[in-house]
Amino acid sequence: MKPRFPVVSASAIAVTLIAIHGAALAAPLRLAEIQTKGRVTAKYTCATGRILQVSYWNAVNGQSFALVPIKGQPMLFVNTLSGSGAKYQAGSYTWWTKGPRADLYDATAGADAPPMLSDCVTVVR
Repeated sequence: MKPRFPVVSASAIAVTLIAIHGAALAAPLRLAEIQTKGRVTAKYTCATGRILQVSYWNAVNGQSFALVPIKGQPMLFVNTLSGSGAKYQAGSYTWWTKGPRADLYDATAGADAPPMLSDCVTVVR
């Protein structure tokens, strides 16, 4: 049986995850399609006034992903273990949601650094 590789649909998002010393780092790679059983897109307004559009994907194999714009570029985040809410990681970045709220952290800013974006709340139409 041939192994199946996760790939992104026809829009072909350029992202892959490489594990180095237990950390996930993003590197460019064209992936064709992630076989999903559900996709949801949410729009967030953050405390700074910045608006983010984040897509969440639940894959048929049980993995969950979030496509979050970082510095103007989409970055694929992978769901990781969290004591509370849903925690997604890509490289040094963490997108952490709990209910309708979310924060974006950058580990390179230091362990005690405030979020890059905080108090992001889903926009309800």
